Amino acid sequence: MPATTSETMASDARLSIKIAIDRGGTFTDCLGIVESRSENILVKILSQDPANYPDAPREGIRRILEQATGRSFPRDQEIDTSQFENLSIRMGTTVATNALLERKGERAALLITEGFEDSLKIGHMSRPKIFDLHIKKPDVLYEKVVEVEERVTVESYQVSPTYQNDLIQIEETLKTDPDLVRGLSGQVIRVLKRLDIDKVRYDLQKLYDEGFRSICVCLAHSYTFQDHELQIQKAAEKIGFTQITLSCLTLPMIKMTSRGMSATADAYLTPVVKRYIEGFQSGFSDGLKSSNTRCEFMQSDGGLTDVRKFSGLRAVLSGPAGGVVGHARTSYHPKEKTPIIGFDMGGTSTDVSRFDGLFEHTFDNTTAGITIMAPQLDINTVAAGGGSLLFWRNGLFAVGPDSAGAHPGPACYRKGGPLAISDANAFTGRLLPDYFPKIFGPNENEPLDVDITRQKFAEMAALISAETGQAKTPEEVAMGFIDVANESMAKPIRALTEARGFETSSHHLACFGGAGGQHACAIAASLSIKRVIIHRYSSILSAYGMALADTVHEVQRPASGVFRNADHVQPVIEELKAEVGQELQTDGFPEELIRREVYLNLRYHGTDNSLMILEPADGDYLAEFERQHQREYSFTFPDKEIVLDDIRVRGIGQSQQDVNESPHEELSTISRFPVKQGIEEGTSKVYFSQVGWAESPIYRLERLSAGSEIQGPATIIDATQTIIVEPMVTATVLSRHVILNLPSSKTRKLSLGTVDPISLSIFGHRFMSIAEQMGRTFQKTAVSTNIKERLDFSCAMFSPDGRLVANAPHVPVHLGSMEYAVRFQNERYRSELRPGDVLCSNHPSAGGVHLPDITIVTPVWNEEGTDIIFWVASRGHHSDVGGIAPGSMSSAGKTLADEGAAVISYKIVSGGKFDEARTRQFLYDEPGSHEGCSGSRNYKENISDLLAAIAANRKGASLIDGLIKEFTLPITQMYMRAITENAETAVRGFLRKKALALKATGAEDQQRIQHIEFTDYMDEGARMQLQIRMDCETGDAEFDFTGTSEETYNCMNTPPAVTYSCIIYSLRCLIDVDIPLNQGCLAPVKVTIPEGSFLNPSPYAAVCAGNSVTSQRVVDVIFGAFDSIAASQGCVNVFGFGIGGGRNPDTGEEIAGFGYIETIGGGHGAGPGWHGASGVHTNTSNTRCADPEVYELRYPVILRRWTLRHGSGGNGQYKGGDGCIRDIEFRIPLHVTVTMERRVFPPYGKAGGDAGSRGKNLYIKTEDDGNVRTINIGGKNELKVNAGDRVVIQTPGGGGWGYPDIGLPNGVNGINGINGVNGKKVNGVNGINGSNHVLTSRGVPLPSAQEFIARGSVHEWTVAAQGSN
Repeated sequence: MPATTSETMASDARLSIKIAIDRGGTFTDCLGIVESRSENILVKILSQDPANYPDAPREGIRRILEQATGRSFPRDQEIDTSQFENLSIRMGTTVATNALLERKGERAALLITEGFEDSLKIGHMSRPKIFDLHIKKPDVLYEKVVEVEERVTVESYQVSPTYQNDLIQIEETLKTDPDLVRGLSGQVIRVLKRLDIDKVRYDLQKLYDEGFRSICVCLAHSYTFQDHELQIQKAAEKIGFTQITLSCLTLPMIKMTSRGMSATADAYLTPVVKRYIEGFQSGFSDGLKSSNTRCEFMQSDGGLTDVRKFSGLRAVLSGPAGGVVGHARTSYHPKEKTPIIGFDMGGTSTDVSRFDGLFEHTFDNTTAGITIMAPQLDINTVAAGGGSLLFWRNGLFAVGPDSAGAHPGPACYRKGGPLAISDANAFTGRLLPDYFPKIFGPNENEPLDVDITRQKFAEMAALISAETGQAKTPEEVAMGFIDVANESMAKPIRALTEARGFETSSHHLACFGGAGGQHACAIAASLSIKRVIIHRYSSILSAYGMALADTVHEVQRPASGVFRNADHVQPVIEELKAEVGQELQTDGFPEELIRREVYLNLRYHGTDNSLMILEPADGDYLAEFERQHQREYSFTFPDKEIVLDDIRVRGIGQSQQDVNESPHEELSTISRFPVKQGIEEGTSKVYFSQVGWAESPIYRLERLSAGSEIQGPATIIDATQTIIVEPMVTATVLSRHVILNLPSSKTRKLSLGTVDPISLSIFGHRFMSIAEQMGRTFQKTAVSTNIKERLDFSCAMFSPDGRLVANAPHVPVHLGSMEYAVRFQNERYRSELRPGDVLCSNHPSAGGVHLPDITIVTPVWNEEGTDIIFWVASRGHHSDVGGIAPGSMSSAGKTLADEGAAVISYKIVSGGKFDEARTRQFLYDEPGSHEGCSGSRNYKENISDLLAAIAANRKGASLIDGLIKEFTLPITQMYMRAITENAETAVRGFLRKKALALKATGAEDQQRIQHIEFTDYMDEGARMQLQIRMDCETGDAEFDFTGTSEETYNCMNTPPAVTYSCIIYSLRCLIDVDIPLNQGCLAPVKVTIPEGSFLNPSPYAAVCAGNSVTSQRVVDVIFGAFDSIAASQGCVNVFGFGIGGGRNPDTGEEIAGFGYIETIGGGHGAGPGWHGASGVHTNTSNTRCADPEVYELRYPVILRRWTLRHGSGGNGQYKGGDGCIRDIEFRIPLHVTVTMERRVFPPYGKAGGDAGSRGKNLYIKTEDDGNVRTINIGGKNELKVNAGDRVVIQTPGGGGWGYPDIGLPNGVNGINGINGVNGKKVNGVNGINGSNHVLTSRGVPLPSAQEFIARGSVHEWTVAAQGSN
């Protein structure tokens, strides 16, 4: 029987209790709020403890009720809810997240439009990690696919030069054509094939008989045409399926792939969630269904929903969403209006979010490889937490992404674990064993083991000292890892703020989570944030956020057409408002507590960058859209119309009047005083950078009075958290918060002459961050689809002599190639340049790749403007630079002049003034002067994108200037050189090791120089020959392409800069650990390419396909020489179509038109221990494919088939991945181009494996007499197609590895995955092997043999940027 206190029930009065619960993977946090009582009840228990209780949330509720009432609630009895006036339960749960990560959801089947059987398996076509030879694509969630015989498409196409007139004509045709219907969005839909419902019933019955009870349905264009999916739903209900998910109702938004993945996620997860809820409710006497009880679950969007409406799709971020609501309600004040950065640091990762008075939602998110198309709070997860492993690798300090998890945990957990961030915190005094739960050791009754951390850091310090020649103490090493972890966590915060036009330093940092208080001061200082806010419930803020959250019901409807004002959609808005109001009233909310938010999803016509605009106070959505577009992207399109895609209404049921626990008002009124002497618990030693060990008083938070001020260093603790107050920081204690105020600036002093490996690691992050921030600026300020949406660009910084320092891995084929352009300009122009000058170049002879890739080069000057101290450059792919065909990428090109504008270089900006006259001459007049050629067909876009590149360089120069002010120029340049040398060391080590391995095998003679070689052939017969000679002692190597054929009379020639990029890319893949991507990678390498060969052609040669297609073959040859992997598809399968462009030769008028280019994935090569992946881009390409619905909305085509080419992968012990089949029907006459390889010579197998299948391109042509011909058009062709004609592209499969008759090792199965592996070996000084699970920051187990899984808008942008070539 629990003890009775003064505030427990003293009579028979019935209590009103609100209980908020955050069920994580490791711990469940519970908060009880009893009406009219001052003290809340906190309970923290293990999420899984089957020996003591079956369900952690129910156990937490039981314990809270016992403390609140003084009565016993036995575990073996249902909880009697009739004793309470009101019992409200709010919960966030990881049930859905666990099922998704562990792939333990419901057995489900997918019904999808015929021709799209494998489209969700192909997904976006890009691969998760561009440098992994072993591509690990996440498994799909469905077990079986049924193709549905039906098809509809959108009647109009948006790129039509006569789009508005087309719509008028379609409206007239709608009146008489029975196959035309109006969709939910207002678009006119053509029914190409009506649903065969009898066949559907047969297939559904078959699925039911096979044991399926959950299905999802995703039909093309069902976001606007729902009829066919609704018919399938009725048929499935009659048969008896218990879970039927329709994509058209899950979230009616365009994008078939994302919507389909979301539907499968819902069908897969919702039954699991429902079973859990049923089990949870069974523990209560009324099943939580009485009028005095209320049970709600937190959704991913930060709103609560009634337990009966909770679905798996909206549950994925259930727990973390509570934390965002918590920091928003406890840190942000509407009068102060200072935006908040939420910083939630846990065991394996850190969640970062932003709040400025409105919750920021994203709608197309990826979790565990599955796209979730539903509103989610924008929570960005960083791979740094208390359990993140520490590595000394290639001369650098590295933190994560692998984690020690809970078992074995960090070394200090007494389970034999490896060094992790928690160990560094314990060793440096940031964790106090005497004040930490004693739950460690074999009997789980011992404190943290600091001695083992001291021993392990001493061992690592000895190794580092031996390798570097610098005497490093164990404390310096531990602190170094903390500094590197802090920098890695600060980096995405900069991306979340500065990249979107917000000043990072103008925010407050709201810190919560178990490990946040130990890092808060350092993170804030790194970001120049002056104030950190820590709530008293910071360690359980997710649970507290649920107590403060509102109930939300949201509805959305697709729309279409030009938006001029809200009047024409107001009836729909009112209908949706009524719907959410009715739902919330059903949940028990009176009208006066219901608030409605109206959002319109708007974008400029012809672009993909939409903004969800909340109804402004004046009702002017257009003005608000333009304001937000200007802030987000730094420009508007005054001449473009604005299009409405979706109408969204968010109904909010407020459970209590505005709750705001911001410290703002208390801070402005409270009397402050120095903390009382003698109140400290004692002292401890804490180690700080540039200070060393310092005596730090320890204070218990509960003993500190509001108004107390504590000067750092100090340590503040309570039962659940540790707050480190660093030197020069002042902590102010309030009634509900601790406020940390930082000094105005923090400078770092480093010694010149000695490269500190800790500082080198941090500089590596900072240099790369500059390149990434440049990329964000480029994307934000550009206007073209290619750069803004496809992210086909790269940005980099360079040394004073033009050598690469840092190149963000936006486009793999750009890695390193820009250096040759910058070095060329440095040698040619350096003496002529003055501050304010900017150069423009794209010629292959000047370090360019192909003509559409235009490079803008900017010198960075010293303070006096007398010397160039750095260079920055941005290279973007322009959609058209003139030439003989739209897109400047014609397969018919024979000379460089055929491909458009070309310039060695000129000053595009001189003395700060943009030279538009010379730029027009470059892009328009000169290319148009050649016979049969046009000037740029997108000249205005060209100019805007060139200005965006100039702005990106300006951003890079500014960031370099800031770095120099922080560290001084000599220090910055010293570390610039050192980071290059670091990459060189890593590459030399790899090459030396490879040479010694060859020598040891006896395959080569025992000479110092070992060599490997490989030869392959282009489809037209050109030979590509490579011999690599490696020095066993020095690690030097020569990549010698002597024997490669002459330049070709087509567009497949490749400038040398592309080959250099391919070598850097290949070496990075082969090394298989993160290394700086700079010119140091090629320092040990001599590259020999015969002049006049197709890898080093004359200045006159056509080169447009060399950058994208031939580069694939160069990588194949390098990998072939190293025997590392069987050949992948060896192509990107360039396919394009368009009409118009140029000028009428008689009138001189511009011919309106459009052009479209796409690349198509194929099979990935198998390797030693893995099967090849299917339907992906490989080698130096990682492009995302256009969604089928967007494809047909934009262009006059019908995608008849988009699936895998089964059986095309080479056979072997490990099979090559399958290629793809893409079948396109044209709706109007068009010009079509195909530029493809591996149609003659197949992708090679290795180690006895068979070659992959060759690709094949077919033209299905209907003649005037009605006869249909199937024509093989080869790999390169230009076609004039008519309406109804089709092109069928069958891409190559990957090569196989190993003889087919050799069986697979134990534990390996499946074509595209490795199952049964218990753990993943992590190489480096510190490593683990055999660990069953890795945990996320919330304790959620990751799948075996998988690393940390990132999420959030920053991660999505990075993935998209790496998938742009």
